[in-house]
Amino acid sequence: MRLNDLRPARGSRHPRKRVGRGIGSGHGKTATRGANGAKARRSIPPGFEGGQTPLHRRLPQKRGFTNIFKKKYAIVNLDRLAKLSDDTITPDLLLEKGIIKDMKSGLRVLGRGDIERAITVCAHHFSKSAEEKIKAKGGAVEVI
Repeated sequence: MRLNDLRPARGSRHPRKRVGRGIGSGHGKTATRGANGAKARRSIPPGFEGGQTPLHRRLPQKRGFTNIFKKKYAIVNLDRLAKLSDDTITPDLLLEKGIIKDMKSGLRVLGRGDIERAITVCAHHFSKSAEEKIKAKGGAVEVI
């Protein structure tokens, strides 16, 4: 076997189809595009649906994303805690009294309002202002 004997496998190579070069070529007139219609005349843009509003225009635009791991806290402010007579306030106590309906991912104490006495508050998260106001009255904060 020599280099000049090498040939591609039989049937693996095809001559290029020259379309639209007259009737003598066998691919003239319609140039292998069939009869009339949009496909015979021009290329169809991707997403074209025959004049119907395309799917990518029917769907509403949605920007950004939703963080599926975001924590939602049950929120309570200091003015609500000040009305309670208990010295130690826990999430279970707030659920029992009906101040919060659902614990969600935990309890967050925010600093709206003031308290007049020292209380101990157990929660999952405190805002800085809430923590400062509780400690200023001699109370304590416990992060669960």
